[in-house]
Amino acid sequence: MAEPALVEDYHAATVSRRTFPDSIVLWDETLRDGEQTPGVHFSPEEKLQIAELLSDVGVPLLNAGIPVVSEKEARAVRLVAHAGLKAKVLAAARTVPKDVDAVIQSGATHIAIFVAASNVHLRYKLKMTQAEVLAASRATVRQAKDAGLHVAFVTEDTVRAPFDFVGRLYRAVQEEGADRLVVADTVGIMTPLTFRWYLKEFQRRVKPKDLSVHCHNDFGLATANTLTAMECGARAPHVCVNGLGERAGNASLEEVVLSLESLYGVRTGIQTDRLYELSRLVEELSGVPIAVHKALVGYNAFSHEAGIHTHGILAHTLTYEPLQPHVVGRKRQMILGKHTGKAAIVEKLKERGITASDPLLLELLDRVKTETEGRSKEELRRFLEAYRRLFERPGLSDEDFWEIVDAVGIGPVRT
Repeated sequence: MAEPALVEDYHAATVSRRTFPDSIVLWDETLRDGEQTPGVHFSPEEKLQIAELLSDVGVPLLNAGIPVVSEKEARAVRLVAHAGLKAKVLAAARTVPKDVDAVIQSGATHIAIFVAASNVHLRYKLKMTQAEVLAASRATVRQAKDAGLHVAFVTEDTVRAPFDFVGRLYRAVQEEGADRLVVADTVGIMTPLTFRWYLKEFQRRVKPKDLSVHCHNDFGLATANTLTAMECGARAPHVCVNGLGERAGNASLEEVVLSLESLYGVRTGIQTDRLYELSRLVEELSGVPIAVHKALVGYNAFSHEAGIHTHGILAHTLTYEPLQPHVVGRKRQMILGKHTGKAAIVEKLKERGITASDPLLLELLDRVKTETEGRSKEELRRFLEAYRRLFERPGLSDEDFWEIVDAVGIGPVRT
């Protein structure tokens, strides 16, 4: 007689409701949108270092940046584009001819041409009409195609734009040869159910040959919305290592990959056991610490302290872990503290081949709890104070800015 399953898996019940594409192209934005995280900047050499590891772990497409921004950024994109990576290298451009020329000159084989679509962006940021946006989009897509580039077309704030304009714009650029169409939830306001409706309607109106999505995390829904989009047939999800990006960030590379692999059973081609290595590299070079409780790569993701949990984990890891730590290149940690139980103490003593009677175990457990609860929080408070000073106001301080103003020689207007 077969052993009963230890846990029930209900994901199979929804297979018929998914329309996953035959192949998935993970589009990494760490070097572009990730670098737009307030206070973050990568040198060209750092971009190359991250790009090499992204490529090595199996990411098939990465955005190296916007070469028209500066000569240093252009050098960074050229450096990545000519590094001989397995990954395809993309660079981004506005619907401006000189931007597209900069991408062509960079050596990138892929381009993402972007323009805003919602009325608020057109009226207050671009100061362009829908007709002007449409004409500029057609012209720059044609320019990039004539240069032999693979063209993705992106609209900022797609999901807050009038649907009739969105339809006309995307159909127009597809007529000009755009290879991939990207729908962007720029301020992260979609919910999975609404996004499912939106993408189905988009597909009905536009009939994209290749659909991609760019989801932001303002309400903590970027990964959920990205997975929803893939269930609807989106082939090229945008992701960032550690969920970096503007404001609250983007869909997290590691969350999307492991959700696909472990929850959906979809192969991504990513070496998942190197994701923590990648996460730590980006943490180091970006200067943005990984959140302690961050899914999969956070320091507590595979740590256990509570007695009930450690007892369960020691009996069978499935009790309180959905996957084995080594799958993402992690190790399990049993934390000794206020909530520790006897089972964790017994396991810890085994490291030195020690056994102890119950009375001694209880005494040891009591002293561990007392020691933990008696520790001062002063060091932690100092750390938090320094952390807040650094991240509540990243970038130049006011003092540094006004020193630069004085150095440039800008003074108050005298009347």
